[in-house]
Amino acid sequence: MKRQGKMIANMLVATGMLASSIGYASANEVKAQEVSTTLTHKVLRLNLIDQPGQLDPAMAEDEAMFSVMHTMFDGLVRLGPDGKVQPSIAQKIDVSDDMKTYTFHLREAKWSNGDPVTAHDFEYAWKRALDPKTDSTYSYLLYSIKNAAQANTGEMKLDEVGVKAIDAKTLRVELEQSTPHFTELTVAPIFYPVNKKLDEKNPGWFREAATHVGNGPFKLVSTDKEKITVVKNDLYWDKAAVKLDKLEFTVIQDENTQMYMFDHDKSDWAGAPFGFLPIEALPALEYEEILQTRPIAGVYWYGFNTEQAPFTNAKIRKAFAYAINRQAIDDALENGVQIPATGALPPMMTLKKEGYFKDNDQETAKKLLAEGMKELGITKLPPITLSFNISENHRLAAETIQKQWKQTLGVDVTLNEREWKVYLEERNNGDYQIVRMGWISDFNYDPVGFLELFKDRDGFNNNTGWENNKYQELLNQSATEKDPEKRKQLLAQAEAILMEDMPVAPIYYIADQWVQNEKLKNVVIDSIGVVDYKWASKE
Repeated sequence: MKRQGKMIANMLVATGMLASSIGYASANEVKAQEVSTTLTHKVLRLNLIDQPGQLDPAMAEDEAMFSVMHTMFDGLVRLGPDGKVQPSIAQKIDVSDDMKTYTFHLREAKWSNGDPVTAHDFEYAWKRALDPKTDSTYSYLLYSIKNAAQANTGEMKLDEVGVKAIDAKTLRVELEQSTPHFTELTVAPIFYPVNKKLDEKNPGWFREAATHVGNGPFKLVSTDKEKITVVKNDLYWDKAAVKLDKLEFTVIQDENTQMYMFDHDKSDWAGAPFGFLPIEALPALEYEEILQTRPIAGVYWYGFNTEQAPFTNAKIRKAFAYAINRQAIDDALENGVQIPATGALPPMMTLKKEGYFKDNDQETAKKLLAEGMKELGITKLPPITLSFNISENHRLAAETIQKQWKQTLGVDVTLNEREWKVYLEERNNGDYQIVRMGWISDFNYDPVGFLELFKDRDGFNNNTGWENNKYQELLNQSATEKDPEKRKQLLAQAEAILMEDMPVAPIYYIADQWVQNEKLKNVVIDSIGVVDYKWASKE
C-alpha cells in the first residue's frame, strides 16, 4: 500500500490539493515556522475524543481510558519497555505447585497523598470492582479468582472472594482453577489498587482533581470538560524512570480536529488508542512516512449461525470461508493495515504460523460447497443474508466479499446493514445467517482469551450456537497443565478443531494506526493497543 499512498499523494501535490484541501502535508512547514520554545521536551500533549469517563480504574472501559489509567495508577505488575510483564508494586510473586494460589509480596510504595500502598488496598479494590453496586464493565476479568463470579452476581458475599491481605505487604489470591496467565491479567486497570482509607471516607474521590489519589508515575492535578492534566508524581516508587514532567489530554470532538492539532504542532499524538485517523489523511501520512501501524491482539471475522441451514454443515461454512480473497479486502479499504487472517488467533498469540487454510482457495471452496450441499440433500442454497452494523469499513468489506462469493460459489448474498443497537440485538438473539463479528483481547499474550469465547454454546460473545465436546476438553486440560509447551500444544489442538468446524471465518487481523512526534521515544504499547508513557521521553 505504500506505493499506492505515494501515487495518491503525488496526484494531490500536482493538483495543489494536498496542502489546501487536506492540509496534512504542510505539517513540516508549519513546524519549521513555529518557535521551538513554545513547548518543552518535558510536556506531552495528547487528545481525547469526547468526554472522558470516570477517572476510576474500576470504571475504565476502553483502550483510551486504560491508557489514561496507566498514567495515574500502578498495579502488581506492569508491561515493561521490553514488552514483557515485570514486577511493579509486587516485587516478588510466589505461585503454588497447583498454580491455584498466588502470593504477592509488595514493595514500599506510597499513594500520591503520602499514604502507604498496602495489600489491603488491593483486596479492597478488587472486591469493590466485584460489588454489584459498582457495576464495573470489566469485573469479569476477576472471575478466575475463587467465588468472584458468584460475588459479582450477588450469589455470594464479597468476604467469600479468594483475595486476602495477609498483612500490609502480603496479598494472597486463591483461584477457581489453575490459571497460568493470571499474572498477565493483573496488568489491566481493573486490578489496580484503590486507597481503602480514602474510598471509605469519600466514595466520590475520583470525581475531582483535588480529591483524586493514585499511585502511578503521574498524578492528577486538574480535570474538566476541556482537559485532563497529570504531572510527575514525586512520591512514585520508581520516579527515576519517569522522564516527562506533564501530560495534557485535551478533549476534542472528532478525528479531523485531532489530525489538525497534530499537523499544526499543537499535539504530539493522533490516532489509536485515543481515536481514529481520518481515512482521507492516510495516503498523505503514508507518503510522508510518519504513519505508524501495529497489529494488536484482535481478529475481524464473520460468524455463521450453526443452528440455521445451510450453515449447520461444516463443509459449507468452510466453503464460504475459503472463497474469501482477503488481500482484495485490504485493497478495497485502502488503508494498508488489514493482514489476511487464516487462523483464529492474532499474530502475537499464534500457535500455527502458516495458518489453517489457504487464502482465496477457490477450487477447494467449490468442492466443499458441493459436498456440503449433497450431505444436506439440497441442490440449491436458500437465500443468504450477511448482517453488519453501519460503518463504511464494514460495508466496503461486505460488498467485496459479496462479489467474491457470487464469483466463486455462484451465491447471491443480501447485505443487511443495521444500526448498532439493532445489530447487537439480532446478533445476540441468533437472528442472522452470517454476521460481522470480531474480538480484541482483554489481556495480553495468552491465546485462551480468544479460544474460550467458543467454549460454550451460550458463552459470552459466542453467538454462533457452536459447541464441541473435544474442544471443551482440551481447554479444560490446558487450564491445569503446568508445562508451558504441553499447554501450548493443547491450545493448538483446540484451535485446529475450531478451524476445522469453522463456526467463524477469520477475515483479517486488526491493527492500530497513529502518528506521533518524531522526538517522542520509549513509549510502550501492549498487544491490545493500550499505551503507557511511564518511560516516555521527548528528545
